Amino acid sequence: MDPTDQSPEEVYSVWALPPEPVRDRFRRIMEGLRAAYGGPAFEPHVTVVGDFRGRRSEAVKVLRAAAASVQPYTARVTGVARGSFFYQCVYILLDPTAEVVGASDHCCANFVYNRKTPYMPHVSLLYGDLTDEEKEEARKKAEELDKDIYVLEFEISELALYRTDTTDKTLESWELVEVCHLGS
Repeated sequence: MDPTDQSPEEVYSVWALPPEPVRDRFRRIMEGLRAAYGGPAFEPHVTVVGDFRGRRSEAVKVLRAAAASVQPYTARVTGVARGSFFYQCVYILLDPTAEVVGASDHCCANFVYNRKTPYMPHVSLLYGDLTDEEKEEARKKAEELDKDIYVLEFEISELALYRTDTTDKTLESWELVEVCHLGS
């Protein structure tokens, strides 16, 4: 820890970023779902390390070290699902391969982060407090918006540090802090 860093402790998350063409594809689905069900806009991502408290300079330093020792890896879509809370309302499930889980495990170890639940790699499409019926409608709509989503594979080659105050459901305070390329 940098003893000269007097910045406040804030809440951060580490996200794996799909390549831009895939992010655009996810954004189109997300926009369609928000038009129908509301909810805040956010960048398509795979959460690698969930919300943790820390100082910005230390979080950036740890992210850089973690990213340097992880090689780019492939993510594969396995389905569209609905969840039980705001931040996992409707999402794309990813195959929990050894590479995908290993990247998250490695980063969690670097950040000394202990998961509260088993790792479930996914890309959220919609944040919201919907009824179970609305979530199921939204899940089906996501499949209609991209009929080929189940055959999608993409490479993860970037990790991002985001400031993510999870009490802010508007996401207006969320901020990109740093992007690091894997293996460099």
